[in-house]
Amino acid sequence: MRIAVIGAFGQLGSDLMPLLGERGIPLGHHDVELAEPESIASALGARQPTHVINCAAYNLVDKAEDEPEVAFRVNGFGTRNLAKWCASQKIPLLQVSTDYVFGLEKSDRPWLETDPTGPASAYGASKLAGEIFVRSQCPQHLIVRTCGLYGHRAARGKGNFVETMLRLGRERPELKIVADQYCTPTSTADLAAALARLIESDKWGVYHATNAGQCSWYEFACEIFRLANLPVKAIPIPAAEYALKARRPDFSVLDCSKLQSVLGVPQPSWQDALARYLRDRITTA
Repeated sequence: MRIAVIGAFGQLGSDLMPLLGERGIPLGHHDVELAEPESIASALGARQPTHVINCAAYNLVDKAEDEPEVAFRVNGFGTRNLAKWCASQKIPLLQVSTDYVFGLEKSDRPWLETDPTGPASAYGASKLAGEIFVRSQCPQHLIVRTCGLYGHRAARGKGNFVETMLRLGRERPELKIVADQYCTPTSTADLAAALARLIESDKWGVYHATNAGQCSWYEFACEIFRLANLPVKAIPIPAAEYALKARRPDFSVLDCSKLQSVLGVPQPSWQDALARYLRDRITTA
């Protein structure tokens, strides 16, 4: 196998590449531009992969409300360009997607892959468009929705929720955290491990892949502070008090039973993943 990873130097890609070893072909933004079909053909044609994993995305959730055309150019039509090229070469494509394809409708249980989608934001709509293009253009496809990603690469770049909480927890004695939106925080290390195994299967279709369990952002923050021994007073607030331009899902926990049935093992809990992340963060600092 020769697996081209688009977005190889980002938060997820940087954890995925070491797992692929010599099979991995790293591609960054300087190598390929998804919005340009000729760029895809040139970059991938020269490297001749047998499989493609797309970790790249426009993920500025709030900014997408002001520039949806940019989000759709990358997440929607850019993904379409990639799917068409993979189909023309009869190459499987694994597309990383998001829990934000849900959110408009309510749920009292984890979302299944077969549940109707309904994004509540321009970003979510652009990612759903990408899913639809992959399904319609590339018969051999894997669409993997995930949630609440955090990884060490982001810590060196723009940050993630864990890094933001650690920074603010050192700067302020108390913090207000949204307590009525629920998700499953997911380590990019654990997601990468699942993707590396899933790409080897021929079990095409849509999958949900997160760590196990669920929590509110408030509960997630409290666990971060506890594990980091930060004496922060966390104050739970409703999402309505934390004004953001883009609407987030109130409940975006994903059911990963289908993934578990293929891989044969359950995903680690979000608490275990967070503890490992913080431990590794200290040892590699």
